[in-house]
Amino acid sequence: MAYSLDLASSCRRHLEAANHLNTPEAKPKRPDVAGYLYGIAAECALKQLMLDSGMRPLPEEKRRDDPFFAHFPELKTLLRDCVHGRRAGELRRFAEDGQLMNEWDTRMRYAPGKEILPRNVARWKEHAEQLKQAMETP
Repeated sequence: MAYSLDLASSCRRHLEAANHLNTPEAKPKRPDVAGYLYGIAAECALKQLMLDSGMRPLPEEKRRDDPFFAHFPELKTLLRDCVHGRRAGELRRFAEDGQLMNEWDTRMRYAPGKEILPRNVARWKEHAEQLKQAMETP
């Protein structure tokens, strides 16, 4: 089944789920899973900013070089190389921020939960919320 694209809604959904898993009330509390979801939420927000800037996904044969199909940290590298449009300055600042989603990687989904450090989860939460705010600010 093909799914439609709604990056803004996806950002909000993943951020909400991450926040739920990262609260003391969560049974069980899963900051490791929340950390992963914060990264997905941050990616969705950044990609929505790319769309708002006028950027569009590349043809399928060029997906390897397309930031719309990349994850952190490659997403930031690819974005630096092709950023353009009305929000280019803002996007470039995010792409060049060495701290933004630092140490987040999709491979963490296969790692033991104890390797996902609480200090990183807290930082990723801040970054995801910062990107969501930017996404919702025209």
